[in-house]
Amino acid sequence: MPRTANPERRREVLDAVIAQLAETGIGSFTFRGLADALGQSTRVLTHHFADKGALLTAVLRRLDERQHEALRSTEGWEDPSVSVSSLVRSAWRRNLGPGERAMTRLIREIEGLAAAGRLPVPEPAFVRGRAEFVASCLVRRGLSERDALLKATLLNAAFSGLQGDYLATGDAERAEGALDDLCAWIDGAVAEASGVR
Repeated sequence: MPRTANPERRREVLDAVIAQLAETGIGSFTFRGLADALGQSTRVLTHHFADKGALLTAVLRRLDERQHEALRSTEGWEDPSVSVSSLVRSAWRRNLGPGERAMTRLIREIEGLAAAGRLPVPEPAFVRGRAEFVASCLVRRGLSERDALLKATLLNAAFSGLQGDYLATGDAERAEGALDDLCAWIDGAVAEASGVR
């Protein structure tokens, strides 16, 4: 059972765990293996997290927080004059850049485990959270709330699929060509909703 811990120290440990999992994967880690990789004893982990399930739950919550921080830092997301395609391309560059690629792989792995029913904790909130965030951008650009959420769900699913394709194959030309088509579609949907032709 973890003792009451300093929240800042717990977050530092959690961020270190997430960085390690981004390098090694989340599917079959152990407390001992994770602690060894971090150069710590397992007591550091058990001090903050009761068991593997508690650690995984904390990892998912922290990833959700970090995703929302990244989404809200996207320049122009609140400005209806900024095209949705520019936001999509900005996210693509950020997620697949050298500093974030391992984290993007981790997110795709978690989503795959959740989809397969092999994540031993509640499903990650960040899938729906991304859709709701993108929907808020679309509402600001003239779509109804229902239409915005449906289009955001489709946009995010296609975006995630293209990222997965690129990460699996390395075929940037094909993935980014499809991304161009996706961007044209969402900009067209926004223009249609706002009456712009």
